[in-house]
Amino acid sequence: MLITSLKLQNFRNYKEEKINFNNDINIIYGDNAQGKTNILEAVFVTSIGKSFRTSKDKELIKIGEDFSRIEVEFSKSDRNGTIKVEIADKKNIFVNGVKIKKLSELLGNMNIVIFTPDDINIFKNGPDKRRRFLDIFISQLRPNYIYNLNMYLKALEQRNNYLKQIKFENKSEEFLDIWDEKITEYAEKVFKYRFEFINKLKEKIKTVHSIITENNENIDIEYVSDFFNKEEFLKKLKATKKIDIMKGYTTKGIHRDDFNVYINDNLVNVFGSQGQRRTAVLSLKMSELNVIYDEIGENPILLLDDFMSELDEKRRTNFLNNIRDTQILVTCTDKFILEKNKFNLYNVKSGMIF
Repeated sequence: MLITSLKLQNFRNYKEEKINFNNDINIIYGDNAQGKTNILEAVFVTSIGKSFRTSKDKELIKIGEDFSRIEVEFSKSDRNGTIKVEIADKKNIFVNGVKIKKLSELLGNMNIVIFTPDDINIFKNGPDKRRRFLDIFISQLRPNYIYNLNMYLKALEQRNNYLKQIKFENKSEEFLDIWDEKITEYAEKVFKYRFEFINKLKEKIKTVHSIITENNENIDIEYVSDFFNKEEFLKKLKATKKIDIMKGYTTKGIHRDDFNVYINDNLVNVFGSQGQRRTAVLSLKMSELNVIYDEIGENPILLLDDFMSELDEKRRTNFLNNIRDTQILVTCTDKFILEKNKFNLYNVKSGMIF
């Protein structure tokens, strides 16, 4: 899977730019705040439909302009394609010239794996970071996953609203069963997707981490969820009903899912060093890449934002030299040369490519 070209118009600090990428490593370098990460963000938007840096689409529009446009040309083993994203008063997405009606029609057309400095916080901050990783990962391979997740979240919001009505307006508790059934229906579907793909990651990450650490560390993943099956989950909702009414929100559910990573049987979140967390994230991302390859028969595009700051020179060179048949877009502040790979250099200055 390859991106052959990227066109930007009024995107972030870019007025108008077209970038042609090679099939191997593309090194995008320049000083801070010049627009390097904006290039990876544009690719991410065309793949996932939203930014990894902001939830507000209007922030993607260049200051002083009233619209933004991103367009990529990509190729897969079985076809070529185009994706265009236009942002103005609303966002419109076109796949091969046809406007899509729902996000699931975009997901899976162009698969990516992204590594950013903020990803270190996957094992440092709360479970929302880890759930977000799963959501992006799974949605590319099972587009229906996002539909079921969104339906669960909508039902959850309605249940929470009704809990408040019971608490403050003395509404009948009897009708809470309706929302219990609804969130359970979608919780089961989301749980099955997450369970499936955490197990796939679990199979890959042991080998990947062993190679990265030269057999010095063992790694394992544990899925943590309130859900087991429909019957047990409904019992949990009934058992916590009084607490939920008192608090005004649902205390049990897949919106609280998490996964733990252990290195040598120690929980990385709590006992892992900064170096171990960094290596664990790298292993997780490489395992994601391997799972995607198994699913679709080709490697996704690898986006590495400011990747060099997270690894020493030896590790980053070995890492890049040992990735095969994968197109990489990597940003960094300083130009560097790789001996064993074909690569292109792009110097970014004030939203322009040189």
